[in-house]
Amino acid sequence: MTDITPDKEAREPALFLIHLLTASGAPIALIALLAGARGAWGEMFAWLGLALVVDGIDGPLARKYKVAERLPRWSGASLDFVIDYATYVFLPAFALSGSDMLPQPWNWICGGLVVFTGALYFADNGMKTPDGSFKGFPAGWNMVVFGLMALSPSVTFTIVFVLLCCVLTFLPIRFVHPVRVKRWRPLTLAVTFVWLGAAAMAVINGMALTGIPATLLTVSSFYLLSVSAVQQLIERYF
Repeated sequence: MTDITPDKEAREPALFLIHLLTASGAPIALIALLAGARGAWGEMFAWLGLALVVDGIDGPLARKYKVAERLPRWSGASLDFVIDYATYVFLPAFALSGSDMLPQPWNWICGGLVVFTGALYFADNGMKTPDGSFKGFPAGWNMVVFGLMALSPSVTFTIVFVLLCCVLTFLPIRFVHPVRVKRWRPLTLAVTFVWLGAAAMAVINGMALTGIPATLLTVSSFYLLSVSAVQQLIERYF
């Protein structure tokens, strides 16, 4: 038996709008895929950026209004996982495999490893730590592949970095969630906005960055990738 009744759902229909907001990530992902299929990578990542904004809004709203308790028929977590896998993993892997970032067969190998390790990570019930961080690289391939495409490092660096992130997926190293992790949160949020600003410039410039914007994207990316690991080391040894 279950306590999910039509009456219970009908009392608070406005809360379903939060699920609709989450689900809007699906058509956004489809539009992004169509852009990538045309080779319009900047446009594709612009749509993925919009999906990232939606993902940053719907979770706090769902927690604030206790949607899981008040609309128990619908699993916001399951819906979020479906959308996140498409936008954080599958579409970036498509860009990695379908663009000219890597030669064959490395584009297939790296793209395949991204979707493979990403799928396993999304099935990990222990991916979250008590402080709100992620345990292991959190399949944030949208940011990683975007950065590699915009900064255009060597093929060797790209391959090694992708393989490193795949390995980090399964290691007990923490990665920051910019909103949920309270420690250093003002700084982390500021760096996140710097990253978003540099990313916007890359999209406007046709997925190419040089000079100060490239430096800002590089430094902010390094901070976001490493800040929770640094905090982890400080807690353990100092």
